[in-house]
Amino acid sequence: MTRFLFSLLSALTVGLCLLPSAAVAQKNLVIKSLAEKTVSELPPGQLFWRIESFPTRDKAQSAAGPWALVAESAAKAWLFTLGPAGGSSEGGTKVAEVGPIPRFDAPQYLLRINAATGAPGSATPVHTHPGSETFFVLSGAQSVRTPDGVMVVKAGHAEPGHGPGVPMQVLSTGSTDLHALVMFVLDATKPFSSPANLP
Repeated sequence: MTRFLFSLLSALTVGLCLLPSAAVAQKNLVIKSLAEKTVSELPPGQLFWRIESFPTRDKAQSAAGPWALVAESAAKAWLFTLGPAGGSSEGGTKVAEVGPIPRFDAPQYLLRINAATGAPGSATPVHTHPGSETFFVLSGAQSVRTPDGVMVVKAGHAEPGHGPGVPMQVLSTGSTDLHALVMFVLDATKPFSSPANLP
């Protein structure tokens, strides 16, 4: 009996060691910073992110205002402008306008554009930001888990995120690889991201 139990325990131990790593650790989304700037104040009124494409980066840069960022991703030049709804930039093609973006007070503000990419099943750790995060999905589908539930953003769509300090996790949940552009308005005096927990 003792020999049988020993053999059984040995077999279980070997089996656990042979489990694929995906069963133990989730794949991480790849996050890449594309552009950022610090500003001392935000535009007046309700805030929206306007997303426009341009033929070249130089043309996007020439149309950029004080609350705008230029980035290249998915073989395109993009102009992201924070401001009131309904605007447009000369030479650009409006792709999306998303908001309103939650306002908050800070000594300085960080405007930043990230690209998030990953195969289905990839995810970020649960985290918070000291500000708002807005999503525009180019391909695949993205789910955002928060204490309020799950928001799904599909390719070609943009959605505003939550305000400062909300725990969240971002996941690639489509049938193809995710490629999303992520716009941030953050308190520049605080850490960009902090670990958190979801219930």
